[in-house]
Amino acid sequence: MKNNSTFSSISLALLLNIGMATSAFLPTTIMAASAPAAEQAEPEKGPHGGRMLRDGEFALELAIFETGVPPEFRVWVTAGGKAVDPATVDLNIKLTRLGDGVDDINFVAQGDLLRGDMQIFEPHSFVVTITAQHQGKSYRWQYDNFEGRTTIEQAVAEAMDIQTDIAGPATLHQTIPAYGTLALPTGAGRTIAARFDGEITKLHVALGDTVKTGQTLLTIESNESLQPYQVKAPLAGVVTQQFAGNGEQTAGRALLTISDLSHYVAKLAVYPKDYQKVRLGSPVSLKVEGSDNTYRGSIAFVEPQVRDDQARIVWVMLPNSQNEFTAGSFVTARIEVATIDVPLAVKRTGLQAFRDFTVVYAKVGEQYEVRMLELGRHDGEWIEVLGGLKPGTEYVSQNSFILKADIEKSGASHDH
Repeated sequence: MKNNSTFSSISLALLLNIGMATSAFLPTTIMAASAPAAEQAEPEKGPHGGRMLRDGEFALELAIFETGVPPEFRVWVTAGGKAVDPATVDLNIKLTRLGDGVDDINFVAQGDLLRGDMQIFEPHSFVVTITAQHQGKSYRWQYDNFEGRTTIEQAVAEAMDIQTDIAGPATLHQTIPAYGTLALPTGAGRTIAARFDGEITKLHVALGDTVKTGQTLLTIESNESLQPYQVKAPLAGVVTQQFAGNGEQTAGRALLTISDLSHYVAKLAVYPKDYQKVRLGSPVSLKVEGSDNTYRGSIAFVEPQVRDDQARIVWVMLPNSQNEFTAGSFVTARIEVATIDVPLAVKRTGLQAFRDFTVVYAKVGEQYEVRMLELGRHDGEWIEVLGGLKPGTEYVSQNSFILKADIEKSGASHDH
């Protein structure tokens, strides 16, 4: 970790120059920029690679040790350049974290060093306060040890569309993808023919007309009786095909087709690895080629046979109240296969990489700092948090890349 007492801050003037930047992938020339931090002198290092703290002849070497054990503080004490028996030193370190309280660490003698009694959790970003007593004298040091932290004025954060949410419970909806086409349901189309052959004396409808059940479609004069009779619509729908006109003979052929377009069926392909995940009634969200809308339905039927490519076809019924569907249109879908309630989750849009961790940025006032996450199950929107974040934490859920870029530009390092 690096001693860095100066937080970075984003320049409002720069923001006004670049405009309202809300894309998830801004060019580096318009990334939020921090004012250059004042140069900090590198802390003195001791023989064990730790930070040296001195008060006259009395000195501590403070190091975070994590070889084969969780990270912990280890301290070596000297006076006048000579080793001091650690059992004669009373040592305490307090780590004041951003928004997460204070870690209170006491020490016990072990060999030639003092060993902290608790793990130092990530991030290793805190105000460090050290107090020591030796031979009746008291010593105190304090310094900032920040990493993955930046400061952004609220007005600038709002202008940059940095959005936040509160970490808490969520319901995961796990899905599998499926693809298919729209078709009319079985029985949605009827072919209209004459009961008795004869001449069509009047065609009462035209291609594309909407008809009601029982509406007169054709008047026909029978060739045998020479009496006229009428052909009625057996269902409500639209005239989708016309094969004959006024004055023609029926000749035992199809004359019209009427189709009920009130519903379509999305026929979706499910492949063998997902057979056991799909059930009747499973919720489905769908996108139809040519439309920006998302449609929702559920699996109403699973065809008993498989296609040549071993896909099983499932049906999802979709009402066509807006007359927006067309048979043959391509469909992409997500079939829900599991619903899981989790006690703590964050939005996946807030995740970023930091060192070897996946993080979100916690917000405390106008300060932002990384929180290293242990992650679990996920769906398209949410991801379960198993560790590294307290419930109720406000975190950045949109445009967190701006914070990542600002922190990386500041050059902060993870220096023990």
